[in-house]
Amino acid sequence: MSVRIADSADVSQEAVIGDGSSIWHLAQVREHAVLGRDCVVGRGAYIGEGVVMGDRCKVQNYALVYEPARLADGVFIGPAVTLTNDHFPRAVNPDGTLKSASDWQPVGVTVQEGAAIGARAVCVAPVTIGAWASVAAGAVVTRDVPPHALVAGVPARRIGWVGRAGQPLVAVTGADPAYRQGTVRWRCPVTSTVFEELENTIREVSI
Repeated sequence: MSVRIADSADVSQEAVIGDGSSIWHLAQVREHAVLGRDCVVGRGAYIGEGVVMGDRCKVQNYALVYEPARLADGVFIGPAVTLTNDHFPRAVNPDGTLKSASDWQPVGVTVQEGAAIGARAVCVAPVTIGAWASVAAGAVVTRDVPPHALVAGVPARRIGWVGRAGQPLVAVTGADPAYRQGTVRWRCPVTSTVFEELENTIREVSI
């Protein structure tokens, strides 16, 4: 296997690109960024200095992944998504002087394994997107997202749960063998995995 980098891409020699990864036209990968194996960085996307991505991540066209973002294995970043890095953004200091790198402390977005962020969503750092969660297109995430949560809106709110296949979970009813009175359970329509809900989290259960 090898790394494929388009002629028009701007990839720092100080970046580390994993085997089998592809960097497409007009994308930029900054110094000290680390991409895992089999990643895809789409046209015009930006990967900031020191950003770390796991294996098999997809960053779609014109997405902006600002440092110090951390993406685990199998993360999907949709077209034109922005992961911010400045909690209190200003171009200038109180005295009117232009801010330099030493005048502010970057804060990052953490995206855990298998999570997906839909087109044009904005994640306002510092936030963590839990494993296998889904952020709807156009959402603005201002607080942590639990694993397997489906969030949407401005600001984003949980509107359901999703399984590893990305499809919304279906409530387990009395006709389902996984049903247990006194519990709230959900089933993935693709994998048939059953989850049990407790407060604002869910966990897989064996049947």
